[in-house]
Amino acid sequence: MAAAQNQSYWVSIEADVETYLKKAIPIRSPESVFEPMHHLTFAAPRTTAPALCVAACELVGGDRSRAMAAASAVHLMHAAAYIHEHLPLTDRPRPKPTVHHKYNPNIELLTGDGIIPFGLELLARSMDLAQNNQDKILRVIIEITRATGSQGVVDGQYQELGIDEIGSTDYEIVEYVSKKKEGELHACGAACGAILGGGDEEEIEKLRNFGLYAGMIRGLLGKNNSGIMEDKIEKLKALALKELESFQGKRTGLIASLVEPSLRAAQK
Repeated sequence: MAAAQNQSYWVSIEADVETYLKKAIPIRSPESVFEPMHHLTFAAPRTTAPALCVAACELVGGDRSRAMAAASAVHLMHAAAYIHEHLPLTDRPRPKPTVHHKYNPNIELLTGDGIIPFGLELLARSMDLAQNNQDKILRVIIEITRATGSQGVVDGQYQELGIDEIGSTDYEIVEYVSKKKEGELHACGAACGAILGGGDEEEIEKLRNFGLYAGMIRGLLGKNNSGIMEDKIEKLKALALKELESFQGKRTGLIASLVEPSLRAAQK
């Protein structure tokens, strides 16, 4: 019963984020720009980082609506990274798994480039004088650009290319890539949600750490075909749950479920 309730909670957040994004990116003129942007935004596989952004906001007492623009921006950054990572290149030593390409590589490349500033625009437009949230939105913009830029997701993608080139089984590199790609994206989502929900600095940092560990778990699960990283995953789970010990209430159990095996399996 608890597992079903946990799953239902995350599904409801994902549905709300999707609804928000569909309203934010309608297919409009010029259709040559917005049709591929709309399609590729939703063609990218889901990551739990946007949902974690909303859950963190609610955990610190904020209304879900406060985090929708930030959660959507996190997904857009993820989608742009996914598009760039899966361009049909011929010079990659070990190509990524084949995905369906509706558009030619130039369109996909440009669309990925266009999605990034659109995500930042979405955030900027969520500034509300009535809520006096300008400083929070600016902080969130900085959080997202740092997490997805050259010292975050892009660094992880670059290091992953090195793994492709040499076929490395160096698990320190695998862990580093998981930290930079999935870990820091989830850390960013959690911190942004806590910021927008009105959390204090201690709550923000605890949720940032939880997101880092939760994201790393998800990254390692995707690279753990041999099962050799199971001990590391269990240690990360313990670290993640420790960050939630000072939080109280039903929502603590909901957010903790993100690192539980039942939910991880359901969202692979």
